[in-house]
This record gives sequence, C-alpha cells and structure tokens, in this order.
Amino acid sequence: MKTKMKKIIVVALMFGTLIGYANEHTNNNDLEAKKTVKVEFTNVKKGQTLSIKNNQGVTVYNNEIKNSGTYSKTFDFSALEDGIYAAELNKDFEIVIKQFYVKNGLVTFLNNKNEKVFKPVVRAEKHLLYVSKINFNNQPLKIVIYYKNEAILSETIEGEKFLKRVYKLSENEAGNYKVIISTNDRSYAKDFTI
Repeated sequence: MKTKMKKIIVVALMFGTLIGYANEHTNNNDLEAKKTVKVEFTNVKKGQTLSIKNNQGVTVYNNEIKNSGTYSKTFDFSALEDGIYAAELNKDFEIVIKQFYVKNGLVTFLNNKNEKVFKPVVRAEKHLLYVSKINFNNQPLKIVIYYKNEAILSETIEGEKFLKRVYKLSENEAGNYKVIISTNDRSYAKDFTI
C-alpha cells in the first residue's frame, strides 16, 4: 500500500511540475510581446545601415546610421502584418541580425542572441582578384566574374569554412569588371577596374 501511495504522489508531483512549467513559459512569452520595441546595437559606425525585412526578404524599413557609437531606436510594429521579420545592421564585413515575429500587432523577439553573417572581402590588385569569406554555416558559395557584362568565370564552392581564392585576370583585357558572390539567399556585388 505504501509503494502504491508513493507512486501516486510521484506522478502527481511530476504532473504539477509539468503544468507549472507550461504556465510559466506562457506567461513569459506574454510579457515579452509588446507593441513598441527598442532596437539597439552597440559599436555602430556612421554610414552603416539598419533595415527591417519580412520573411520574403522585402525591406519594410531602411535607415543610414548618422553617428558612431550605440544606435537605439524605438519602433511601433503594430501595423505590420503577422509574420517573421529581421532587423539587420549592415556593417563593413558582417551583417548582424535580430529576428522577431509579429502576431496581432504584438512583437516578440525569437531569441536573445544576434545572428552574424560574414560578408565576403573582395580586393583587386593589378590583374589579380582576391576573394575571401568566412563560411561557418558551410553553405555553397557561387562566384561569378563579369567582364563588360559577360560572365567570364562561374564557380560554385562547397564544404569550405574559410574561402580564400585568387583569380588571375587577363593582362590584355583592361576595363570594367564585376564579381557577384551568392550564398544563403544573399548576393554581394563589387565593381572594379583593371
């Protein structure tokens, strides 16, 4: 009889804990959902941009940072349609992303940490083109080099966490070039002249 009573008490305690956790989790989400949200980034530089995009990549807000230091702005997102959005700070060599969702005019951030996407670094020197990119997520990278609006090289690179490439361009083909690097639904373009 004592064993049966202990089992009933243990099951009741487990059930009570489970219900308590569920209530606590729901209450925290309700407290985090707000109509106005303060978006803040530290270590920003003048000329960097902040944009807010929906989950299709359409920009709903874009602003150039006017002062270096800490950027802070309060937004009222209550007029946005329900869905997932991202606040993106476009820096020199990286993009810092804070994701949030809007439901019934209330905003909730999806996590407390920022996601970082490293941008490629492209440098042209004489007839050499240097391309490097940190690729921690191991997504395929497509590199296309154009000369006078015609693709002269196209390459897809997979499985490299640290991309380092040097392309030798023809010394006889001076003029305007463009390189486009695409990865993870983003494209980066750079025009250069040799």
